[in-house]
Amino acid sequence: MIPRYTRPEMASIWEPQTRFKIWFEIEAHAADALAELGVIPREAAKTIWAKAKHATFDVARIDEIERETKHDVIAFLTHLAEIVGPEARFVHQGMTSSDVLDTCLNVQLTRAADLLISDLDKVLAALKKRAFEHKMTPTIGRSHGIHAEPVTFGLKLAYAYAEFSRARERLVAARKEVATCAISGAVGTFAQIDPRVEEHVAKAMGLEPEPISTQVIPRDRHAMYFATLGVIASSVERLAIEIRHLQRTEVLEAEEFFSEGQKGSSAMPHKRNPVLSENLTGLSRMVRAYAMPAMENVALWHERDISHSSAERMIGPDATVTLDFALMRLAGLIEKLLIYPANMQKNLDRLGGLVHSQRLLIALTQKGASREDAYKYVQRNAMPVWRGEGDFQTLLKKDPDVKKHLSDAEIEEQFDLGYHFKHVDTIFKRVFGES
Repeated sequence: MIPRYTRPEMASIWEPQTRFKIWFEIEAHAADALAELGVIPREAAKTIWAKAKHATFDVARIDEIERETKHDVIAFLTHLAEIVGPEARFVHQGMTSSDVLDTCLNVQLTRAADLLISDLDKVLAALKKRAFEHKMTPTIGRSHGIHAEPVTFGLKLAYAYAEFSRARERLVAARKEVATCAISGAVGTFAQIDPRVEEHVAKAMGLEPEPISTQVIPRDRHAMYFATLGVIASSVERLAIEIRHLQRTEVLEAEEFFSEGQKGSSAMPHKRNPVLSENLTGLSRMVRAYAMPAMENVALWHERDISHSSAERMIGPDATVTLDFALMRLAGLIEKLLIYPANMQKNLDRLGGLVHSQRLLIALTQKGASREDAYKYVQRNAMPVWRGEGDFQTLLKKDPDVKKHLSDAEIEEQFDLGYHFKHVDTIFKRVFGES
């Protein structure tokens, strides 16, 4: 985790103290279930809770023990025994390390997902507010970076809102898929521990029992989780790139908020750069990169190996922390985004009406011209305008082939900007509902 791109609430999920607290809760809840089944004394389970429930685990001490044992869970259990005393012999009975590690990881991932879902809600709220604010603000739509036909800026934001709504649904599904618990023993057979222990721990930790595990919880669940984060990051980048393009000097239809005292360049005092959007592009690349090792972790040897372990120690915190930061940055960017309708209109008018070419094409065909001829008539009048050699509407009115089919008034009618926005309300209802 890089402090520059880390928010405290998400970082706390991955801190050693949090991890050891979760490990303890897993062990203590398992002890409760074992006591209920008569496997260990009830007083022992009570003592385990009483001695360690409010303990602050000594991370340095655990690290010291691990340097000798070369085993993180044994190091923790040894330290726990120092806190609990003789009754610690009843801890971890019938369990294997992965029962603790995998269940803990899934608790952390579900907690991280809850924060990310909250982040997405903030992004969605910002997008919705600004979309309605500019619902009917005309701007040019572009394909291949070239002027195409008019849209509204509200529609641009509605596109993003719909995309992040899907992202939220996917994340909710990924959270549910990864929220499983395994307390099934060395190879998942429950030979040394009753399945009812797993059921008890799962319920206590807010998880579902894994239907069948080996020594580990199947990693396809985690692959889907991190792949979902990667897709969300791609959506972040798509919107960030749109803002970066709109802020270009030659376009300047929207711009990141530039605060008092902010500097854009060490060399050029006039610069106002889209640094937040560029930052989001880079962060998105990193989140996507973490999805690949998660997918490669699915293929483990037999009932378990630890080739996934080192990767997960990095991608678990890094992917969630990075996306958390990116989503909150994106929400703030949209909330404060400077939008310039006058520049949008200026750019709309830049090609002298060429953006209405399709309307002319359709109008000619409806008046009897073949599509091939209509395309030729419209294009031969559009190309001089493209080169700066005239006005599109004027040239059309002088074209004898066009005038055979359309009157001056009918030609002028095709240049109505509002025509393009007649279904904006319908689209908004599809995206936002009846609000």
